[in-house]
Amino acid sequence: MHKNESNSEIDFTEIWEREAHYSDRNTRLDKFWGTELENEGVSRGKAKDWIKAGLAEVDGVQCTKPNYKIIGTEKLTLKGELEDNSLIPEDKPLDIIFNDGRVVVINKPAGLTTHPAPSCPTETLVHRLIHHFPEIIGMNEWRPGIVHRLDKFTSGLIAVALNEHDRLALSASFAEREVSKTYLAIVHGVPDKDFADINMPIGRHPIHKTKMAVVLKGGREARSSYEVLWTDPSKRASLIKVKIFTGRTHQIRVHMAHIGHPLVGDQVYGPQHHAKWVAKGKPLSKLASRQMLHAYSLSFNHPETDERLNFKLTPPDDFITLLKELSKSVQRVGLIGMPCCGKSTVLKIIKDQGIPVFSADKSVANTYNKDGAGWEMIRQRFGNQFTETETGNIDKKKIFAAMCKDSDIRREIMNIVHPIVQHEANEFFQENANKPIAVAEVPLLLEAGWHTQQQVDVVIGIKCPAEKRTGELREKRHLDTETLAIFDSWQWDEKSKMDCCAAIINNDSSIEELKASTEKALSVLIKIRETKADKFNAFLEALFKQEEDQ
Repeated sequence: MHKNESNSEIDFTEIWEREAHYSDRNTRLDKFWGTELENEGVSRGKAKDWIKAGLAEVDGVQCTKPNYKIIGTEKLTLKGELEDNSLIPEDKPLDIIFNDGRVVVINKPAGLTTHPAPSCPTETLVHRLIHHFPEIIGMNEWRPGIVHRLDKFTSGLIAVALNEHDRLALSASFAEREVSKTYLAIVHGVPDKDFADINMPIGRHPIHKTKMAVVLKGGREARSSYEVLWTDPSKRASLIKVKIFTGRTHQIRVHMAHIGHPLVGDQVYGPQHHAKWVAKGKPLSKLASRQMLHAYSLSFNHPETDERLNFKLTPPDDFITLLKELSKSVQRVGLIGMPCCGKSTVLKIIKDQGIPVFSADKSVANTYNKDGAGWEMIRQRFGNQFTETETGNIDKKKIFAAMCKDSDIRREIMNIVHPIVQHEANEFFQENANKPIAVAEVPLLLEAGWHTQQQVDVVIGIKCPAEKRTGELREKRHLDTETLAIFDSWQWDEKSKMDCCAAIINNDSSIEELKASTEKALSVLIKIRETKADKFNAFLEALFKQEEDQ
């Protein structure tokens, strides 16, 4: 019980303690506390009233002046008035992992606040605890049994003491860093290193006082280490394991955001990444409504027996669902075939089914146009030798004739054009990363080594009888037999091509049968995706089992 200058008694529910830093210099005391406690529902006006009432201390000395200017080195304390001095038990479930009558380990669901605060006076973990374990009531008025906390939207393991002796012992273990805590997180992108330590001090953000940040001056020591466990095929996100050696507020979220890989779903420390995530659309935009952080493992010595207790807990469904959805990264399909085999027709059939498609032929045509990437590079190498006078575009007939005549020129042109097509195809797959499948028609895919370079996940081919390909289909493209023969000579033979394909589309009859054959090939691709999903599920099960065995 604290008394103010008028000797009237004032009870309090909360005691907040902070260390002022250089970035707080010259800030009014009431403004400091108003900013510091904004997320807990405490206004600057309320903080000012409490200071005037004698509930503030600076370096252990009572301060009743709201306009006190902070120097930047003080220890500050503020007490909040008691409005309701009782906790009401709430009969809601607890997922109890361990209970020996002295210590309880609980699986806290995401969305549940650990203990009451002015901004969250009810429906917390503590309210459930005092219903299931009434013996802890009175241990600590507002945080009975609590020895550490998890953010509201962080799921996972949390330990609670059921008596004051054990609470003090466990609190000391946490303070002395004898407790081991490991988290699983899904972060945006791919960290540069598979393993790394992050040893960077954390303090109050110099501008946004409700946030924490890595600070060069005045921060408190903060050390984390992470390991990349898995990255999705499109490199949109990675699953990491994080061990923390200190317990700073929002430590993992701040450290990962600082190195450029904020947690997926973290709108506070990764707002720009989250906005881009949502902009990509379904299905991912509907997932990760919270920061993807899970308290995965917890190890500590029992406060009575000193036995080392080790707990591990597989992440909840929303975490697993997001990983599985990420693993469904677009199936990158390469469509190949001999010249005049019907690739354009098949690509249209696929497009008509709502599947995104890419044409290397169109990419080449565009890059030959004036100001295109290929146009610029060809002119740098050959001047205006292959430029049309009227349009300024690359003259396709002239450059083709030169390629037929001189193999060195052909190699140079291909070395210019192929990387451009490859880059545009990669962008095409990235743009459709959230789609189940995307198909790129690339005639020289095999010859350029795309399949061995893992530029595509699977290759399908079109097989066409020679008489049809060199006859009616050649004539539709207005190619003479000599030109077709030249195109053929630049490619692998049909058998070698088809031997590399997971499915073959036969173009040996009517358009209706071509559509049917294309449907059959697409069904093969569906089975491949299903098999991939099964393998990923098995990978997750093995991963978590392996972690639990360690």
